[in-house]
Amino acid sequence: PLSTIVRGAVYSGLQLAFSLPQPSRECALMRVFASNPARLLSRPSRWMVVILLAGLVACNETPSPPSVPATPPEAMAEVAVPVNSLLYAVAWKQTAAEFRALYHQGFNMARAQVAAALANRDQNAKPLAVITDLDATTLLTLDYWGYLVSQNLEFFDDSLWDQWVPDNPVLASPGALEFLRFCAENGVEVFYVSNRDQGEETERYALAQLERLDFPFRDSAHVTVNRESSDKQVVQERIMEDYEVVVLLGDNLNDFSRRYYVTDVEQREALMSEDSALFGSRYILFPNPTDGHWIRAIFGDSEPPDTPENRAILRQAAMRSVWNPSTP
Repeated sequence: PLSTIVRGAVYSGLQLAFSLPQPSRECALMRVFASNPARLLSRPSRWMVVILLAGLVACNETPSPPSVPATPPEAMAEVAVPVNSLLYAVAWKQTAAEFRALYHQGFNMARAQVAAALANRDQNAKPLAVITDLDATTLLTLDYWGYLVSQNLEFFDDSLWDQWVPDNPVLASPGALEFLRFCAENGVEVFYVSNRDQGEETERYALAQLERLDFPFRDSAHVTVNRESSDKQVVQERIMEDYEVVVLLGDNLNDFSRRYYVTDVEQREALMSEDSALFGSRYILFPNPTDGHWIRAIFGDSEPPDTPENRAILRQAAMRSVWNPSTP
């Protein structure tokens, strides 16, 4: 009887529909019908419509997807990476060979200046010396910046820095130790001048870092940490009274002269341009895209707090020059 045929067809259609895969949530029976509807609706095959209808019903019955293990929260955190304004700068410091090459380049230039001074040295002149900064100059502080990014912090955090320094995870910057030893071997004294303040232990922490890295001249006579001021010029001028300083090394214009300590971007650039002949000879500058007094010129503060307002100011600074595409 017809009813038996229909029931059998429906049953066969359901079996077929549920046994075939459904890529892209598209039913195989629907594709067959779409490819040749006339043949399926011809008189000898009219009963196939029943199978098709059953298949369409099956297509609407979405089968349960295969079980997938739940994604742990920590994995989700790795996928959903928040935006952080430090990412490019810190990634460059952590991974770029160019970043390290600039240190080699800087110390090579410094060595050339010292070698020239030794070759032209007047025996009656003052002894030769070099004055250098510590952080981001002879020492790399990559772990600290990596930690800030891991905590999604976007600005220098002084309280975390004061916790980080005693842990002593610094690295010698590329080429630093070789240059410093060259100076020591040739009777050129090295003076380290840094702006830090971790309380009464500040100098001890700095000396411990130099000791661990086996830097020469790691003693109180050659290491000065400014706790109360960022003005290095007073210390530098005192050293220059007794020594002929060949080069000054730093990652910040303020490491060379206090006159750069201004809060206007254009004025700072103008002052640097006036002294352009000194860079690469008297002044050896190292790269630092994460902190320094260039930030003070933007915010009026060398260590601005992490606020929505300051993030907006930083974004505006990044758009100081913006391309304006012409309309075709």
